[in-house]
Amino acid sequence: MKLADARAVITGGASGLGFAVARHLVAAGGRVILLDVQEGPGQAAATSLGTGAGFAKCDVTSETEVVAAMDSARAAMGSINLLVNCAGVIGAGRVLGRNGPMAGDFFTRVVHINLIGTFLCDKAAAAIMQTNAPNTDGERGVIIHTSSVAAYEGQIGQTAYAATKAGVAAMTLPMARELAMFGIRVVSIAPGIFGTPMLAGMPENVQASLGAQVPFPPRLGRPEEFAAMVASVCEIGYLNGETIRLDGAIRMQPK
Repeated sequence: MKLADARAVITGGASGLGFAVARHLVAAGGRVILLDVQEGPGQAAATSLGTGAGFAKCDVTSETEVVAAMDSARAAMGSINLLVNCAGVIGAGRVLGRNGPMAGDFFTRVVHINLIGTFLCDKAAAAIMQTNAPNTDGERGVIIHTSSVAAYEGQIGQTAYAATKAGVAAMTLPMARELAMFGIRVVSIAPGIFGTPMLAGMPENVQASLGAQVPFPPRLGRPEEFAAMVASVCEIGYLNGETIRLDGAIRMQPK
């Protein structure tokens, strides 16, 4: 897929990795619709990107809202041929915490947002992509998941988060195999420690300490590097059914 031809829906697009992807695609001539539960920041983010971007308020845990947002995006752009799932929450908490065992509702909420929300967006976008005219390779669309290195080396306090990110990675191959008949590729990216708004609230010395744990380069990942990886997935048509670590060779310790 040529980036200029991208008609992309980006969940969690109001900030962080999602916004970086949107900015990269718009700069390359593509069009994007940002989905986010935060209406004010989402509208502001889309406005800052110019005429190549739009916004739709959407809670990814609501199937009704997801379908409506995808239909709205198709109407605005004429089609959807790229979905980038960046909506998610960290969901930090111990199984046996100071105040007792983790509440089942807490675990369920993280699963609903990170895993089920990704699936709901996948299937709604794929239903639209299957009607696209194919390119010379027969490709009609690309779906990109955001997994995490926590899927492989989840730390203490990341039980819920790691479970969802492992689930996102695990459904990548079977979904890619199933959607191959429609010319839709599915790929996951597993970021390491990135400088996103989730980390921005931490003291600078804590951020520096986290970055120093990365073998090379010894720093936090930059959102624009994640966006460049998304662009590479789009442009390399033979890349399918894989989860790609983007982590500076870090392997997370227990805590």
